[in-house]
Amino acid sequence: MENIYGDLRQLGSDTRLPESPEAAELERVPNPQSDVAYCVRFTAPEFTSLCPMTGQPDFAHLVIDYVPGGWLVESKSLKLYLGSFRNHGAFHEDCTISIARRLVDFLDPQWLRIGGYWYPRGGIPIDVFWQTGQTPSDVWIPDQGVPPYRGRG
Repeated sequence: MENIYGDLRQLGSDTRLPESPEAAELERVPNPQSDVAYCVRFTAPEFTSLCPMTGQPDFAHLVIDYVPGGWLVESKSLKLYLGSFRNHGAFHEDCTISIARRLVDFLDPQWLRIGGYWYPRGGIPIDVFWQTGQTPSDVWIPDQGVPPYRGRG
């Protein structure tokens, strides 16, 4: 039997947090269930980046849903990629959409959506939503479960 995990370099290794999103290496494995349409959800409730103007930290609760095609993203590499934003200066919209576009380009999923639920700074929460197309009708896609801002936690 073929080992579909043999090319992974980060999982099970001592891996440092990348210096930037551009330096981060995403890894993927073939989807052994590619004949089935199903939803995968990643939730990052402690995502951080920096305001590009002030250098102050920004915090978000990210929810990424995707219906895989031929590839699955390896979760440690995704965790390291998301962590690489910790010292990256960009507005909320840019961070959220950049993450989604990189995953779409890398995985070529059947469908992907991201919800970036940003905690307020200056009294205004900024939530950013994007998806690749119509929500698949033949796959259970649960609500992202993050209520409108009322003091998130």
